[in-house]
Amino acid sequence: MTSSHRVAALSMTSSPARRTAFAAASLALLLGASALMATQAQAQNVTAERRNAVSFTATATQELTQDLLSVTLQANKEGAQAAEVQTALKQQLDAALAEARKAVQPNGALEVRTGSFSIHPRYTNQGKTNGWQGQAQLVIEGTDMARISQVVGRLNQLNVVNVRYDLSRALRQQYEAQVTAQAIATYRAKAVELAKAFGYTNYTLGEVTVQTGEGFEGRPVPMMMKAARAEAADSAPLPVEPGKGTVTSTVSGVVILSP
Repeated sequence: MTSSHRVAALSMTSSPARRTAFAAASLALLLGASALMATQAQAQNVTAERRNAVSFTATATQELTQDLLSVTLQANKEGAQAAEVQTALKQQLDAALAEARKAVQPNGALEVRTGSFSIHPRYTNQGKTNGWQGQAQLVIEGTDMARISQVVGRLNQLNVVNVRYDLSRALRQQYEAQVTAQAIATYRAKAVELAKAFGYTNYTLGEVTVQTGEGFEGRPVPMMMKAARAEAADSAPLPVEPGKGTVTSTVSGVVILSP
């Protein structure tokens, strides 16, 4: 009797449980073979794709005039007692807040908020405490630069310690979609050029990432300190001159070239 006949005879004469086990083993062998063949085919496809893969980057940039102004003003006080310095700072900050809040505008045109508030001891050369000193900050920010300039000019009891320009969220979002579309179009056009240059007629997208960001033009900003502004009977507005900012979108990834 041949081996195939013996297997057939065994399967016919064995119990139902043994026949079930035999069938399950046969099915497992078939599934394993199918999975192996599929894995090999997939590996061959991946290898072929890697041979035709090209990675590159495309970028689009839009230059914009910065439309957001942020001015930080600071009160400075010294005294023999910490509580004395704290009270004086609070009074000066409350007065400045009351004046600044009169000019508050909706939709981010002009906003007012408090900044840092700190008090720390003052030391002698021998390391002993010799009184206290403190600082309290007020921040005026918004897109209405002319109004902010006027408000800062009126608050001549405080020192201007920082002036910063930026792109507002609304302006940035307005141009992000436009710049991203330009970067994607540039990426697709470059993919076509690369396919032709390598002797192919078409391409498919692989893994692609899209990133957006912004930059700014760094430059010194003129300061108007308390002593200089206090000399004028009518406080002059703070001079403002925004610089340039950029919104950038970068598309990078892999394309698979095909005939």
